[in-house]
Amino acid sequence: MDGTMLVPHETYEDHAVHIGTQQKSSDMNSFLSDVRGDGTGLHLIDLEQTDARMRVVSQFLNRYDPSRILVVSARQYGQRPARLFAQAIGASHIVGRFIPGTLTNPGLRTYIEPELILVTDPQADQQSLSEAVSSGLPVVAICDANNNLRNVDLCLPANNKGRRSLSLIYWLLAREVLKARGTLDDDTWDAMQDVADWESTF
Repeated sequence: MDGTMLVPHETYEDHAVHIGTQQKSSDMNSFLSDVRGDGTGLHLIDLEQTDARMRVVSQFLNRYDPSRILVVSARQYGQRPARLFAQAIGASHIVGRFIPGTLTNPGLRTYIEPELILVTDPQADQQSLSEAVSSGLPVVAICDANNNLRNVDLCLPANNKGRRSLSLIYWLLAREVLKARGTLDDDTWDAMQDVADWESTF
């Protein structure tokens, strides 16, 4: 099975991409495989679906001019990977605090008009998500076991709270977007190939 995956199954597991939360939403039920058998009660995310969705998301992102894509991460561990991902594909990014009105108030100095928004966590990035919905923007989101998909147009099921998980997700997504675009040359990939460099350090 590993031959068809974008990275080996073990790589996803080593980065804890499959480790979900103790709570699960009914929205995410179809993306979950099991409950961890170590007494923690953590729901496990189906890595086959994560891998398949990675391809779908990268192709979807490539329908848009990268400069009109906004990548958002309020979560600390997602900030560095989200920024590096945005830089790699030529998108804009807002990491850390999202200023209310950024997508809805043309009077603000920070006002921008993207055509698509990618959020690291629909819960943590709720402000940007609601503004995107108000503005009629498609929303792509990395979604954990406990996330609600009500305003999410395209879900990438994965652990969106872990440092190593977010670094691998964004690193791999960048690779797939550039590959699908046909612009992944050796020089580009050399600059971003060590996934460990994408991990947030504090």
